[in-house]
Amino acid sequence: MALFSKLLAKIRSSSTSESDWAEIEQALIESDLGAKNAREIIDLAKKSKGDQIDVTIADSLASWLSSSPRELAKHTERPTTVMIVGVNGTGKTTSTAKLVSHLQSEKRSVLLAAADTFRAAAVEQLQTWGSRLGVEVITGPANGDAASVAFDAATRAQELKIDYLIIDTAGRLHTKSGLMDELGKVRRVVEKVLPVDEVLLVVDATTGQNGIVQAKMFMSSVSVTGLILTKMDGSAKGGVALAIERETGTPIKFIGTGESAKDLQVFDAERYLDGLFH
Repeated sequence: MALFSKLLAKIRSSSTSESDWAEIEQALIESDLGAKNAREIIDLAKKSKGDQIDVTIADSLASWLSSSPRELAKHTERPTTVMIVGVNGTGKTTSTAKLVSHLQSEKRSVLLAAADTFRAAAVEQLQTWGSRLGVEVITGPANGDAASVAFDAATRAQELKIDYLIIDTAGRLHTKSGLMDELGKVRRVVEKVLPVDEVLLVVDATTGQNGIVQAKMFMSSVSVTGLILTKMDGSAKGGVALAIERETGTPIKFIGTGESAKDLQVFDAERYLDGLFH
């Protein structure tokens, strides 16, 4: 990725003209940092001494990242419940399957709830993943009550003493308040049986600033605890992770880097920052 390496080299190579600064700023914007953040970095670079630019910018970027815990919640005395939310097309159901695979690699037992009852394809997709991964999937009737499916899954998870219950919710259109209200209903019904420990919002990294808008809309309606940033496999611009954490204060917990069940990585903030420079 090395978003800043070439830019910093250009700054240090010779006297930097205004057109050079404008070109650098445009490159930062195109990396999905956002115009405001790009301008702040340019201003910071202009004020810094040549041999201190790397450290100065790195320290500033580090302060943009969320200070909230990135570890997935874990309970030993009861099932840990995770709701997966996000708009259609972000890779939500696939991310759910990837999270199952990740937890299985840690020897955790998992139960899935297919709470996207309005989209038969989503239920079928989750059932296919469940079959591949050897995980039970709780479903309900087509167009049925999503909260009812989630309730049944929570009851089942408690009965089986499952380590993790993961609830795949419908791909909400973030502009539809009624659908957001339904997400709240799913949570309230589940919490009659088990607390909801995590609400992970899936965001498509390639949507850039629009992904940040989506995240803010969800966070105004649902208590999001962490992010899964998908499509970070080379097609996405590297700056979006910085921008989304700075704008929302919510930690990225995982990044998706491909289509297979194993293509999910725990987000390492230190490694990410280092990758922006080297």
